[in-house]
Amino acid sequence: MILHKIRAYLYDNLLTEDPNDFTARVNSERSLNIEQICAAAVTRGGADVSAAAMEHAVKLFLKEMGYQLCDGFSINTGYFTASTHIRGVFNSPKETFDPSKHSVLFQFHQGETLRAELPTIEVEVLGVADSGLSIAQVTDAKTGSVNDLLTPGRNLKIAGHKIKIAGDNPENGVYFVNQISQARIQVEPSDIVVNNPSELIVVIPDLPISTFKLEITTQYGGNTKQLLKEPRTAVFDKILTVS
Repeated sequence: MILHKIRAYLYDNLLTEDPNDFTARVNSERSLNIEQICAAAVTRGGADVSAAAMEHAVKLFLKEMGYQLCDGFSINTGYFTASTHIRGVFNSPKETFDPSKHSVLFQFHQGETLRAELPTIEVEVLGVADSGLSIAQVTDAKTGSVNDLLTPGRNLKIAGHKIKIAGDNPENGVYFVNQISQARIQVEPSDIVVNNPSELIVVIPDLPISTFKLEITTQYGGNTKQLLKEPRTAVFDKILTVS
């Protein structure tokens, strides 16, 4: 039984040589926070507690879950699983944890309850998206992580379409937007080491431990001799983490 519907646009697959294959990206209307989900649980789902009470309880749960993860416990809510991992190589049996080369991170995966919902989703393909500015994938040079981790002070490889930074508008550039404080941290222009239409390589700024969205703003429209009058911005649809 189909209960849900998601819409997606097709984009050129920049990771293969085939000019005729595409990847699909969900056309997400917006990102919902805890308050909005709890309100919907009351107005749509008929929850028998107030939205405020549910929000308070959810925040308490998440706070305790985070505490237990920090003590190394694994979490299984049915909807998702979460676990604590250590990244980095230990070069001898006696080597201890060194924050300069090792890091702790949390990984989340869909659980059985959420996975059981997949057959209820209908996907509507809206066709090929406007071939404008878009970010397809990012790779952290230090860890090799794809669309996940950021290592401050090291390179980040960004693949996309029409992402070359061009034009004299002061807003042009590469930004990391802190998802907690909403601070927008710009990459220094001198730290953009490769600047091509389909690939940027930048030095990641000295970001604090947090989660970030990647934004690119440029007046490049496919021709460096005829730039766009106004800059356009692409926002990567994955959350990136400094841990």
